[in-house]
Formats: sequence, C-alpha cells, structure tokens
Amino acid sequence: MSAPARDTVHAPHAPLTDYYASESERAGFVRGMFDSTAVDYDRMERILGLGSGPWYRGKALERAGLRAGMRICDVGTGTGLVARAAVRITGDAKLVVGVDPSPGMMAQARLPEGVQLVEGRAEAIPFPDASFDFLSMGYALRHIGDLSVAFREFHRVMKPGAKLCLLEITKPETRFASFLLKLYMKLCVPLLAFVVGREKRGTSRLWRYYWDTIEACVPPAEVVRTLEEAGFVMARRHIDVRGMSILAEYQATRPA
Repeated sequence: MSAPARDTVHAPHAPLTDYYASESERAGFVRGMFDSTAVDYDRMERILGLGSGPWYRGKALERAGLRAGMRICDVGTGTGLVARAAVRITGDAKLVVGVDPSPGMMAQARLPEGVQLVEGRAEAIPFPDASFDFLSMGYALRHIGDLSVAFREFHRVMKPGAKLCLLEITKPETRFASFLLKLYMKLCVPLLAFVVGREKRGTSRLWRYYWDTIEACVPPAEVVRTLEEAGFVMARRHIDVRGMSILAEYQATRPA
C-alpha cells in the first residue's frame, strides 16, 4: 500500500465538533484544555489508575526495549508521568528529554533535576536527526494532528536501530465492554473530576473529551500500518491482558 500523500492530513480521528469547529482548531483547543486543567491531571491519573500507573508505564518501556544508558525523547510528556519511569530505567535524568505543546502541563511536572523539558509538537520535534536511542509517547496519540507527519518526525529524530513505544487506551472489542467503559469515562470519571478537581468544569470536560477521542480513534491496524509507511519495522500492538484489552502499546524499530 502506498504512503499517504504529504498534503493529505492523516488525523487520528475526525473533528469532534462538540468541542471545536474544524480540524484547523484542534491544536489550539487541545493545548488550551490541557493548559487550563494541568493542576488536576496527576491527581486524576492516580485515582483512575488505582496507583498502578508508574508500575505499568515502566514495564511497557522495558518491554519495548528501553535500557540503562539510552537517551530517550518522551513526546507529549505532559506532567512527566512516562518521563519519571524513563529516568528510573535509564539511570540518568540527563538522558531524558520531554517534549510537549502545553506549557501548563510541563509546569506541573515533578521530575528529577537534569530532565530537559522543551515546548514542541509531535509533528515538529525541535531536535536534530538521529538524536535518540528510544522514543516514547504516553496516551497522546489521539491528540496530535497528523499521524503520518508525526511518525515520520519520530523516525527522523531516532537513531538507526532505535526503539519506539506509544502507550494508548483503545476501545474494547466487545460492545458490552465498550459500553461499560463509555459509561465509566463519560459519566463516572467527569463526576469524580468535578468533586475532587480544582478546575472542576474544565477537568470534567477533559475526561469526557478523553473518551470521545478513544471512541473515534482510527483502528489499531491503521496505526500499525502508518508506522510501517513512515519507515518503521517490526511494528506491532501489544495488549496488556490485565488491562482487559484496554491498555495497549504500539512498538516499532527504526531500521539499523
């Protein structure tokens, strides 16, 4: 199958017009939403993950091949949740770089001294070619504007032989499980966010939007195919069975 034309936008989902009017407004909406609710993000993550998030993120990075001494770029780093796990595995905070379009989210990051945080987008990473041994993205794939452009950019900044790990939440395969997750994400989580959050209405809206992006996202097979079209090899989707097929990791390698 031929690669998408460079002037064709390969978005992870169609515009969600309940939140923004058109694809051209997506990036500004997403940045503003995360900037305004960043103060609540880590608290909600701890509640939703029942404290298992740090353990799972570390295991996912190790499964994809992150090892001590590797230099890693964490794209869409947000408040640094994946970057924290990367520091522990690499053994040196100076080897970890976080890139995110939201200054508000990065301002809430509590990371060891030495981690470099840089404002930037997945489609335009502000680093030279072949800079990193490993690239990660935690639950941000649904928020970027163009999968094809972003994956080519990932390929560009990774060294030959470097590993890729994209953590994601995907819609369950059965209708019943999908219904239960939708009920939880669209009703229970926003209500909980309104109760415990500081930015109550904004945080509630964030988690409703979160589910809508999960529900509308392109199928996993299309993500894998787009990685291959960007030049990656051994692209695959790993499902964590303890996450009831919801937690997934896209793994790939830049050819040596």
